[in-house]
Amino acid sequence: MPERVVVTGMSIISSLGLDIQTNWNNLISGKSGVKRISLFDPSQNITQIAAEVPAELEELAKKYIKKRPGSQMTRVTKMAFVSAKEAISAGNVDFETLDKSRCSVILGVVNTGNSSTEKDTTIQNTIFKSMTNSMSAWISLEYHLMGPNFVVNTACASSAYAIGFGYDMIRNGQADVVIVGGADSIINREEIEGFNSLFALSVENDHPEKASRPFSLNRDGFVIGEGAGMLILESETLAKSRGAEIHAEIAGYALTSEGYNIMAPMKDGEGMAVTMEKALINAGVNKDEVGYINAHGTSTELNDRYETLAIKRVFGDQAYRIPVSSSKSMMGHTIGAAGAIEGIITILSLEHGILPPTINLDHPDPDLDLDYIPNHSREKNIRVALSNSFGFGGHNATIVFRRYPPGK
Repeated sequence: MPERVVVTGMSIISSLGLDIQTNWNNLISGKSGVKRISLFDPSQNITQIAAEVPAELEELAKKYIKKRPGSQMTRVTKMAFVSAKEAISAGNVDFETLDKSRCSVILGVVNTGNSSTEKDTTIQNTIFKSMTNSMSAWISLEYHLMGPNFVVNTACASSAYAIGFGYDMIRNGQADVVIVGGADSIINREEIEGFNSLFALSVENDHPEKASRPFSLNRDGFVIGEGAGMLILESETLAKSRGAEIHAEIAGYALTSEGYNIMAPMKDGEGMAVTMEKALINAGVNKDEVGYINAHGTSTELNDRYETLAIKRVFGDQAYRIPVSSSKSMMGHTIGAAGAIEGIITILSLEHGILPPTINLDHPDPDLDLDYIPNHSREKNIRVALSNSFGFGGHNATIVFRRYPPGK
């Protein structure tokens, strides 16, 4: 029998906090992490706001990272490393007691953040700072792990893909423990200019906390966020044998490519719907078991419209009875880290029976008429939840999470 895949450790770093509990408290309180950019002077940019990680990150990183390797890491790589360390600690994983050849690291990484915003880049460290694979490599080196360590880049779905690949390795008996997740930041002048040229970003500079407004009539683009999210995946057998706390089961997932457009999703959310359908089949989950969907929910015109249509296509009339919300309304779009961070939020919703809200939903788009949990979190016991991630290039991912134990 294939192994059940469970989650035993988690960590989030985002604009809402540097630890998982602070993030969760701020999420269910409906707090926004979006502010005027401080990492550089944004006055020449059309968009001047973002959801930045607190400045205290640097001090936290010093707790975990020695001076020499720290000089070879970007700020984003430090986010990944710190988040991994905290997830491993939270999961009480002792790699010295495990077969290290069966322990792996798989991360979703779009870039390392070695941009014009990065400080202290020199000719001696620029290669290490620019290597996308360095994020998984540093974590593997820290614990002398000998299973595969690698990264995957599928834009905004990257860390959701990493979760899927980690699931497969354990499910197929190729690994016992896999550290999965991602980290990202594109808060720099050049990438903001690039996204502005595509009319993709919000320009609500006067009221930053109101800028990310998924499913709203007056949404005007996404808000860039940054951060890291890490999960410890392991076989149920190993987790039980070492007495680990199990937070949730990954019941299944689906990855698809739309083969349609480099930027726009397939019309009416057809590709998104196919992904959700395949994920449910892979997980062996009936549609009426789904109690919550953590939406990709970017606050762009096409994503929010098409994701809504896709949910209706998959669930029919039941779609109106499934609560849906977008964490990006509070922490912005964390790009390569989004799938992992939002997957963790989905797990926390299953564990605590609280669904985070979609804030800033004051003027609903009349064409988008699902239950988006507007403005205030909601108590609801759920057993199964979906987390959606959709990226430029037609990269789609849906992860299915189940409360543990399944009958709980």
